[in-house]
Amino acid sequence: MRYASITDRLASLGSEKWAVHSEARRRKEKGEPIIELTIGEPDMPPHESLLAEATRAMHAGRYRYSNGRGEPSVVEALVRKYKKRRADVTSANVLCFPGTQTALFVVMLGLVEKGDGVLVGDPLYATYEGVIRATGADQVTVPLSAEKGFHMQAEDLERAITPQCRVLLLNTPHNPTGAVLTAAEIVAIGEVCRKHDLWIVCDEVYEELVFSGGFASPFDSPDLAERTIVCSSISKSHAAPGFRSGWAIGPEEFTNRLLSVSETMLFGTQPFIADMTAFALDNAIDTSARMRKSYKSRAERIVTVLSEAPGLVPLMPEAGMFIVVDVSGTGMSGEEFAWALLDEEQVAVMPGASFGDRAADFIRISLTVPDDQIEEASRRISALAMRSNCRKEKRA
Repeated sequence: MRYASITDRLASLGSEKWAVHSEARRRKEKGEPIIELTIGEPDMPPHESLLAEATRAMHAGRYRYSNGRGEPSVVEALVRKYKKRRADVTSANVLCFPGTQTALFVVMLGLVEKGDGVLVGDPLYATYEGVIRATGADQVTVPLSAEKGFHMQAEDLERAITPQCRVLLLNTPHNPTGAVLTAAEIVAIGEVCRKHDLWIVCDEVYEELVFSGGFASPFDSPDLAERTIVCSSISKSHAAPGFRSGWAIGPEEFTNRLLSVSETMLFGTQPFIADMTAFALDNAIDTSARMRKSYKSRAERIVTVLSEAPGLVPLMPEAGMFIVVDVSGTGMSGEEFAWALLDEEQVAVMPGASFGDRAADFIRISLTVPDDQIEEASRRISALAMRSNCRKEKRA
């Protein structure tokens, strides 16, 4: 039987990147005491008021078909949210989706196709390559260096641009590194995008998890309004990943043209989840504040412990729910270290290669487990590094 070319383009971009995580889950289900530090799933539940609102809405009959743009309740809540950042936002700038991932997929489908190029920083979130290649477009990487804190540099972006490039897929705060672009960096990147007439698609799902300082976005600049699309959700900010409630905010012409694409894929999201999302956006809920405090503290503890281990260089994140560690000093790649850690210490982390070529020497550790597990995992990671160092010395 014959298949569409998209199945070939995405053949190696799905579960293969999560092989360590999948194996860890398999072993955990068999009863092994695995400490799982792989995926970014908040370890606290959604605020009880959100669950109450979703339940209320269901019992009120809010489970019928919606419309393609989004339920009025959540669309207006999103207008109120983004008007605080840019005064010209209206309901015509909003499209709702089941999660950030779906929003990114449909947005990219509406902007590029075969023959086009999409610029993205390397390291990058594991699903971005699939989102890009699903359209037929080519991924064009912009190097992000540890020496620069994994902050995209305008001059590096400029050098990476080819005549085929149409979009910059930007991620701030950044997954996997936790880097947060400054306002000055955003201005410089925006100038390059204007010069080369690039769209900017900005994944801002970690906006509420910046540890200190402010958050900057190209969306906030009127000069970039015509070319910027924000994708986000309540998955991280409100510890509600399973509700799959996200959105895209962009120029009116863009949302109007994309609406038919969105409606072809799914005709509207769930009304009861929309009502819950509107409630989340309109009310002061402390979930993100508690997560910020917790994740920052856990990252600091990991840095303290792993900095003492031979061959490990932990890099303190500026936001988010992950920390990356350079393991090249152990003599192993991130992939080798991750598998050894699972086999020898029953700790599961993500190998950096899942996030791009420039992360191959790193592992990514999730901060979304209780403090005692963070402490124990840190000790086990250090133990593996020390054994690796002893092996290196014996070989020398």
